[in-house]
Amino acid sequence: RSGFDGPWTENPLKFDNSYFKDICNKKYEPQTTSKGCPQFKATSGKSIMLTSDLALLEEPFKAHVESFANDQDAFFDAFTSAWIKLQENGCAYLRDAL
Repeated sequence: RSGFDGPWTENPLKFDNSYFKDICNKKYEPQTTSKGCPQFKATSGKSIMLTSDLALLEEPFKAHVESFANDQDAFFDAFTSAWIKLQENGCAYLRDAL
């Protein structure tokens, strides 16, 4: 296990933009896990964030986080584009073959 305690969203099995909504709207307090790992726990709910997650609220990432928090379709579009690039990496003619 990673040593971190808790989910990043209240419903970790649902694919949506709640991660971005949470990071923008919830308040987080620092804590240390039983394994000695630093993390941040939401003051309401069970979700956690790491220092790397909260760093997304700084420039140049903040505008993207806010955009995805406010527009789930924008997040889905960006995710789809990135996923296709990852899946087709090194396969220049894959789309033509399908």
